[in-house]
Amino acid sequence: MKKSTLTSMQNAHRRTSLRLLLAGLLVVTQSAMAGDNDRRDVQETLMKIEIVVDGETATATLFDTPTGRDFALLLPLSLTLEDYAEIERISNLPRRLSTAQAPDGMTPEAGDITFYAPWGNLAIFVQGRSYARSLIPVGKVDSGLPALQRHGPLSVQIRATD
Repeated sequence: MKKSTLTSMQNAHRRTSLRLLLAGLLVVTQSAMAGDNDRRDVQETLMKIEIVVDGETATATLFDTPTGRDFALLLPLSLTLEDYAEIERISNLPRRLSTAQAPDGMTPEAGDITFYAPWGNLAIFVQGRSYARSLIPVGKVDSGLPALQRHGPLSVQIRATD
């Protein structure tokens, strides 16, 4: 076999191998990304809670995550929620929550119960906003969000219902 023919065959083989490798990486990447999106969409629930505001009750579900479980350990809680940027109600917590296995941040929607790690506070969103780094999901308000949409300060009691 001529040297030029052998070199051409080797180059063709390398290109085919590289294409197969790239195609395999694309499939693995797409599968991993789809898996991440599925995990974000279907969060495991930990417990049902009530947030009582001036005699009105909002119900919510905590996520089964290290941060959600750590928040559940603080219950029952009496807090004062203050308005922050018109879109969230925030309060200091008795202590910082676990951030183990937490995402880098999230894009909150109305009803999201979150922990803002840099400040160590609870934030309940009454409107959505763009992505926020260091914002960790804790749970989601299931019903009664209008009670939390009133302007604060709001005295609230948070307790487990299970």
